[in-house]
Amino acid sequence: MKKTAANTEDTLKGRNGQNGQNKQPNAIRSRDSGGAGSREHRLSPAADLAPDLQGWTLVSVSLGHDERAYVLLIDEEPQRQQGFVAAGLKRTVRYKALTVELCGTESKQAEDGRIGRRVRETIIEGESFNYHYLQPLGEDLLLVGARCTYYGRDRYDLNAAVFTREGRPLRRFLLGDGIRNVQTTAGGLIWTGFFDEGVFGNYGWSRPVGESGLIAWDSAGIRVFTNSEADIADCYALNVVSDEEVWFYYYTGFKLCRLSGPAAQPKVSFLDPQLAGSSVFAVHGGRFLLDDGYGRHGEYTLMQQSAESLIHMETLIFTDPDGRRLKSPRSDARSAKLLLMEDMKLYLFSLEEAE
Repeated sequence: MKKTAANTEDTLKGRNGQNGQNKQPNAIRSRDSGGAGSREHRLSPAADLAPDLQGWTLVSVSLGHDERAYVLLIDEEPQRQQGFVAAGLKRTVRYKALTVELCGTESKQAEDGRIGRRVRETIIEGESFNYHYLQPLGEDLLLVGARCTYYGRDRYDLNAAVFTREGRPLRRFLLGDGIRNVQTTAGGLIWTGFFDEGVFGNYGWSRPVGESGLIAWDSAGIRVFTNSEADIADCYALNVVSDEEVWFYYYTGFKLCRLSGPAAQPKVSFLDPQLAGSSVFAVHGGRFLLDDGYGRHGEYTLMQQSAESLIHMETLIFTDPDGRRLKSPRSDARSAKLLLMEDMKLYLFSLEEAE
């Protein structure tokens, strides 16, 4: 599959598990909503993690296939090495992995207004690898590093590790350098999307593992699926709905692609949302909610599928219960649900609410 170079800033994965701010191509701009209106949507916190974050540095937050939030913390943020995000670390660190039950509505909060807390904590000691992502994998936990280095034939970092819920390491394997997205399934599949350096190569990789832009693996790190249909230079967003339905949004083209059926031989279809640079999206039936992309992150466009096109319905702007806009939340999405995090609180929105 022929690739074209991504027109993105040469920045690397940060501590939040997201690539740096992308540089908007001069010829591509986020599409105006074409006159569609916008409205604010107030969200009540689904969890308050302030007590759990005290004394720790936030690494990432994501949704699992089980509709729980998975939050990765580290005892101290690793220093960059010559300006680059390190794969291996110069000291051992402690990670804290949180599995968070989410409240979806105000009715699930206590009468005094406090947010109910159901958080399971796993402490992982003595690690010397720089992990960025946390997902459930069967009864265990999967940690994945965005970066890994190739040193020579059969010598490279293993950037995925599986731990028990008690923090005991079980196995380690390679998932490739330049990972932007990681989502697992109930059946034990691991889906990884790659940003430009994972596609074109860096950190010693002349032929990178992630050159296809999207790969699915089994729970032992054996490749199950390799993208061959979409011309991915950068997988901007991933939404793994189930073991037999996966959506992703990518450059080049800024298209949405759907994989349906068994991961080994899925059916492939495409939609054009006419939005450039979106970083997260939710999907439910024929409805989509996409981050508005370059220059407008934090605003979301609601779309309705009509045949093979998408109609822009309205723009949603999320606020907290006091009406303060959630300006720059960390985010993730699974199926219809969009998870946002700001000021140590988690917020949850479902596309089912927009029907």
